Amino acid sequence: MPERLVPSGDVELWSDDFGDPADPALLLVMGGNLSAYGWPDEFARRLADGGLHVIRYDHRDTGRSTTRDFAAHPYGFGELAADAVAVLDGWGVDRAHVLGLSMGATICQVMALDHHDRLLSLALMLGGGLDIDFDDNIERVLRGEPTADGLPGPQPPFLEALELMSRPAEGRAEEIDKRVRKWRILNGDAVPFDDAEYALWEERAVDHAGGVLTEPYAHYQLTLPPLARAAELSRVTVPTLVVQAERDPIAPPPHGKHLAGLIPSARLAEIPGMGHALPSSVHEPLAEVLLAHARAAR
Repeated sequence: MPERLVPSGDVELWSDDFGDPADPALLLVMGGNLSAYGWPDEFARRLADGGLHVIRYDHRDTGRSTTRDFAAHPYGFGELAADAVAVLDGWGVDRAHVLGLSMGATICQVMALDHHDRLLSLALMLGGGLDIDFDDNIERVLRGEPTADGLPGPQPPFLEALELMSRPAEGRAEEIDKRVRKWRILNGDAVPFDDAEYALWEERAVDHAGGVLTEPYAHYQLTLPPLARAAELSRVTVPTLVVQAERDPIAPPPHGKHLAGLIPSARLAEIPGMGHALPSSVHEPLAEVLLAHARAAR
């Protein structure tokens, strides 16, 4: 797994890869405040074994990428989409399959609007459409009010995970345990979750970040793209897959169906029992639908 630091404007982004560079590229775009290691090595290798050159990277303000005070150096989803394109440039990739998870799904929708010429295909998972104001939905759920868009708001496990992560931890072992408990909550109990497996992955993420124990928080300060941009998705022609996790507590069904309805080329796939996490128990069914999508897009 060679590593590369690639420039994007005035920041540098850490990245690495799996598989044969001669294969079609797949760029993995992780969720908010998570580094490239939010994509487990084992899952990235599974995708590479399926015939893709898999590239993952640290968002700015995570992992080994440039980290700065957000108030002094603010940015938005336009910059984050440009970061993803910069990673493709850094690896000499003209066009790629692109997969976004959670906040990464929002970034990838912006990529499809502003950088469509760089995409071979688009896959969006565990996220909602550009017309969903998740910040407002969280506030409404906390007040016991229905969402303005009529779709389900974030569910109690998500709010429980937020509360857990707000608690300080004493030392590395306690921080790792707290992160594992967060993912167990977000995963739910419909598919197997291995605490030891996730502890290993979080140990890797902490080591990758230079031993920093406090999870990044810069992305909590991001302003969502204008809701009106969702109308532009009707012009997206790149082959698109929307993955709905059946037990996702952040974007529960029918968020995936709604998002797929915004993009004419989109089709919907549901992963039974999956929550808002990537335990090894979902790697195989998830890899199957993603690889099939990439093959069809060729």
